[in-house]
Amino acid sequence: MLTRYRPSSAVEAADLDRVRALLAAGGDPWSRSIPLHVTVSAMIVHRATHRVLLRWHARQQAWLQVGGHADPGETDPLRVLLREGEEETGLSDLTPWPDSSMIHLVIVPVAAGGHEPPHEHADLRFVLQTRTPQAVRPENASAPLRWLSVEQAREETAEANVRETLSRVEHLLEHTPETMR
Repeated sequence: MLTRYRPSSAVEAADLDRVRALLAAGGDPWSRSIPLHVTVSAMIVHRATHRVLLRWHARQQAWLQVGGHADPGETDPLRVLLREGEEETGLSDLTPWPDSSMIHLVIVPVAAGGHEPPHEHADLRFVLQTRTPQAVRPENASAPLRWLSVEQAREETAEANVRETLSRVEHLLEHTPETMR
């Protein structure tokens, strides 16, 4: 997946180089015990309305995309993402869209919290679609979900990297041929 990925900026190219080095070093790149480890996330879209789903993340105090860490033994990014997506949203019909390609790679700093020291996530980002947005349900009361237009979603997040992901999703929504919708 990373060999086919083409970064769109010098910053993203540097992040890609760091992730490639992490993978080349051997070991488990998903392990939460290392200072830089892989995570996956996705913007969930409802293509018919061009809306995206954001989730409130209490630890970061921010509206962000869904996703997270692999469970022990998991290694396939899309499987991890589909599991995380369903757990966090209750949506059982999630599928990659317009295909299973990664749309953004970003390394994000994570502040210390609980038992974890400060660390970084090498976040592999994708787009998932649902045809049943009305079936959404948060995994718990402290993680509400909101369907928003891309523009509304941009206004709700202060994270520049999430805004960049939203721009890429917006481009896909506007430029994907009907046959792929």
